[in-house]
Amino acid sequence: MSKRHETAPESGKRTHYHHPAAWPDEKLLEHCEISHGRTSGPGGQHRNRVATEVTLKHTPTGMHAVAGERRSAEENKHMALRRLRLRLAVDYRTGVQVGDEGSALWKSRLVAAKKHAHKKGGPDPVFKELGVKLHDAEAEVQGKRIACNAKHHDFPSLLAEVMDAIEAAGWEPKSAAVRLSVSMSQLIKFVREYTPAWVMMNQERENRGMHRLK
Repeated sequence: MSKRHETAPESGKRTHYHHPAAWPDEKLLEHCEISHGRTSGPGGQHRNRVATEVTLKHTPTGMHAVAGERRSAEENKHMALRRLRLRLAVDYRTGVQVGDEGSALWKSRLVAAKKHAHKKGGPDPVFKELGVKLHDAEAEVQGKRIACNAKHHDFPSLLAEVMDAIEAAGWEPKSAAVRLSVSMSQLIKFVREYTPAWVMMNQERENRGMHRLK
């Protein structure tokens, strides 16, 4: 079950989403308790003598993330910060505003999909001959893809935005896709990039008597 934040989202245009998973490093760390510990693993005796493991606890939610696989505490802090962002994106909901169609960052990550050969039964050739272009909103949405994979720095921010939109739509991705101007298949593909998010969405759907998505 995802945690719910009661504070209303900030109004006005924004580059980054209002969710804490989208905050700059400095701002997110201001809301975290940082602790260090020793860990075993590659690096030999020197690693065991130095406290390189880092634990970040997000104090407003109580969520935490740990990293200790890197040789330096600074590197582990960056790893823990990304893990915390991902956990917040999945488990912490901030809600969306009416009419909110995505942050500037989200829109910047929507790009035109590769064009395919026209299928039979396409636009009347008369329109092509006259130089008339028909506007088809649905076709425009189908022609967009989300240019961001799970390894990208922006992924936690965009995932938080997607999960908030899906929750606002009653965990129905089709309605969330309309809000975010992408096809449902693109939205589902994006959520499936990160297994905990996919599991969370299906669990919330099951809790509401809805079928699991495959």
